[in-house]
Amino acid sequence: MKELALKYGCNPNQKPSRIYMEEGELPLEVLNGRPGYINFLDALNSWQLVKELKAATGIAAAASFKHVSPAGAAIGLPLNDTLKKIYFVDDVNIEFSPLANAYARARGADRMCSYGDFVALSDTCDAATATLIKREVSDGVIAPDYTPEALAILKAKRKGTYNVIQIDPNYVPEPIEHKQVFGITFEQGRNEVKLDDDTLFANIPTQNQIFTPEAKRDLMIALITLKYTQSNSVCYVKDGQAIGIGAGQQSRIHCTRLAGQKADNWWLRQCPKVMNLPFKPGIHRADRDNTIDLYIGEEFEDLLVDGTWEQFFTSKPEPLTAQEKKEWLAQNRQVALGSDAFFPFGDNIERAHKSGVEYIAQAGGSIRDDHVIATCDKYGITMTFTGVRLFHH
Repeated sequence: MKELALKYGCNPNQKPSRIYMEEGELPLEVLNGRPGYINFLDALNSWQLVKELKAATGIAAAASFKHVSPAGAAIGLPLNDTLKKIYFVDDVNIEFSPLANAYARARGADRMCSYGDFVALSDTCDAATATLIKREVSDGVIAPDYTPEALAILKAKRKGTYNVIQIDPNYVPEPIEHKQVFGITFEQGRNEVKLDDDTLFANIPTQNQIFTPEAKRDLMIALITLKYTQSNSVCYVKDGQAIGIGAGQQSRIHCTRLAGQKADNWWLRQCPKVMNLPFKPGIHRADRDNTIDLYIGEEFEDLLVDGTWEQFFTSKPEPLTAQEKKEWLAQNRQVALGSDAFFPFGDNIERAHKSGVEYIAQAGGSIRDDHVIATCDKYGITMTFTGVRLFHH
């Protein structure tokens, strides 16, 4: 098939809409549903991300995309009981495969942003992974293949309209890419930069020089994720998964704060006081996500007023105090942070440190590098200048 008609473009008024190949056949097939323009943008960007994560780590990978940026990305390391609970998969009677672990991590780290996402899987989708996907609000999935059981599960989702795309894992695009803006065609070489130890860890300007194997892995995940995240972008990673992604901010300082707050929320969800909130039976997962987000946020008082808390809880919870938050957040450690370019101020490092960051990879090249390095040394952070910018637009 050379081309595929779409329902409409980014918006319903943008017709006609299609995807097509100038040469050859499309390297994909729609197995179910009718994906739209944004669905395919998410699908193709997220597929590149998980394919690269799998190649870099050798472990199955998954991504959760929303509007052309990842809300989550992860590799399939095993889940402990705490993560299973906060990702709402502790009640599923399945044997978790590496791919299912990767999906649960990618979908669960920032559940607010992943709501209504598009999923990418690096490996053949199995029944365990499909079972987890079916439970969530999602627009579609792309993978290199599906087992018959997995495909049957996914085709039953959303009353049979769920978008399921199969892509040829051996497809290699042309080295030159084109994009039209306002009728003018842009041309550039594809961003084929290879992120490896020689690229990432050859220039370490901080007093601390040692990156643990886990830190190197997590920084690799952060930077690969940033290749497919709208600039400016910053990514916090811990234990093989993104825990906070700041995307598309004009200011890299604000980007660091946004991603840091998401990373803090991920850690606060694991606080025993939050995990033991007395939710009423039958509360939908989306409502539970929003309620937890309010409870750990600055507007918790709105949730706990009489007449409101009764909608969600069997008894009125005690607030999570500022001091309790501070003490719990102080326990988060070994977080890795990647930036798509250089940090312009030490403020970025100060903010990252508050979220447990101990390892940083950034391009360097700012006139303020000395200040940034000094701030890293102040907090014992190990930083590498990669020399690689990863802007994505």
